[in-house]
Amino acid sequence: MNYEQARFNMIEQQLRPWKVLDPNVLEELFLVKREEFVPPAYSGLAFADTEIPLRGGARASMFPPKVEARALQALAMKKHENVLEIGTGSGYMAALLGTHADHVWSMEIDPQLADTARENLRRAGVSNVTVETGNGMAGLAAHAPYDVIMVSGAMAAVSPALLDQLKPGGRLFAIEGEAPAMEAVLYTRVDKDFRRLAIFETVVAFLQDCGQPPKFAF
Repeated sequence: MNYEQARFNMIEQQLRPWKVLDPNVLEELFLVKREEFVPPAYSGLAFADTEIPLRGGARASMFPPKVEARALQALAMKKHENVLEIGTGSGYMAALLGTHADHVWSMEIDPQLADTARENLRRAGVSNVTVETGNGMAGLAAHAPYDVIMVSGAMAAVSPALLDQLKPGGRLFAIEGEAPAMEAVLYTRVDKDFRRLAIFETVVAFLQDCGQPPKFAF
């Protein structure tokens, strides 16, 4: 496969038609080589408009490229931000976040996937991402507060515990709800309150052991 041509086609045929126009996001997608984070068995689907399974019977998967790109565009990251990701998977989203972040803390519940992500990130030369093994549903208070929280998988609803780890002005991207009508949403912290913006509808795999956290009361 000509990966550079496939990457170009992905951006022009999938992302731009889906309103991904931020030049910083498009640059990140050129810089971070998606094919290096896709399991070898699915290398032919590295740039396809589909979720990619990451391991055997586990339901972990990579988002379709357009969902990754719209998430990055919504988060509108600035230089040197402190970032938390829930659901490391292959490490690809952590690498994308790391192009602007000061540091990315990424939580992965599956020890085997965590090891794979660490190796993928090492091989790609990404030095500002730390992969922690554990359930990230309650966040990672040790390094809070965060400028950005990225939830890389669906959940019923974002928990107050996770939102509380945002700095004032901080943003959180998540996909909430149940199939067939999940919503991609952006939460922004304004002092002690949170503004919720619905961005688009999609259906993706739930995070492992995500539970049914209570909806946040506004």
